[in-house]
Amino acid sequence: MLNSRIATIATLGLALTCAPVALAADPHHGHTMAAKPSDTPSTKEFRAANELMHKGMDITFSGDADVDFVKGMIPHHQGAVDMAKIVLKYGKDPELKKLANDIIKAQETEIKFMRDWLKKNGKAQP
Repeated sequence: MLNSRIATIATLGLALTCAPVALAADPHHGHTMAAKPSDTPSTKEFRAANELMHKGMDITFSGDADVDFVKGMIPHHQGAVDMAKIVLKYGKDPELKKLANDIIKAQETEIKFMRDWLKKNGKAQP
């Protein structure tokens, strides 16, 4: 009887310990978060931008580190631009608005560089 209880407790403890590890191993866990009726307009836009970014980053890897990096980073950078535009639209903090403008300028420049790099190297655009 005591051995049965110990085995049950050990099994439960193992299950509780492994569950967070299993969830962490899923790279898409928590990325699909549908808008809720109670979401503010900015939250709805952030959710949509986040979803679009993660879908764009879900590339088919080619085995070419340079190509895979660029094809994954373009949607990542575009996500940053989209989120910065949301904070410009809804945010109130002037420092964050300045940061958002700086992010837009820098990320758009880098997106152009990466698209040009793909074109120059004969790789398909994402």
